[in-house]
Amino acid sequence: MKNSGFTLRKRALSFKYAFHGIFLLISREHNAWIHCFAAVCVITTGIFVGLSSMEWIVICLCIGLVLSAEAVNSAIEALADRVSPAYDEAIKRTKDLAAGAVLLLAIASAVVGLIIFLPKLTLLS
Repeated sequence: MKNSGFTLRKRALSFKYAFHGIFLLISREHNAWIHCFAAVCVITTGIFVGLSSMEWIVICLCIGLVLSAEAVNSAIEALADRVSPAYDEAIKRTKDLAAGAVLLLAIASAVVGLIIFLPKLTLLS
């Protein structure tokens, strides 16, 4: 692929495509819906308990990383299904690894959430 140089129009188009990718993730990927629901719950709870700036930074990074991982996983799955519509053990392994990466990040984010929120929620009771 030939790189014909930098233009503002090309950069604007790249943002347009990226925002379309976010739209596709949120509108069509069922697992992303779960992550978005969890993010809304975490943000709502964070407002309620009054998170510090540093805690908000960590929460925002966790939400962004999980949604980004889900987008990459969805892209890998879509491409794999296109390349090999029939069952293929290598494709299955690739898709399982990508899904496992999302799960690991979601678990790590849940642990971060517990570390941040449990002390605050126990103080409220």
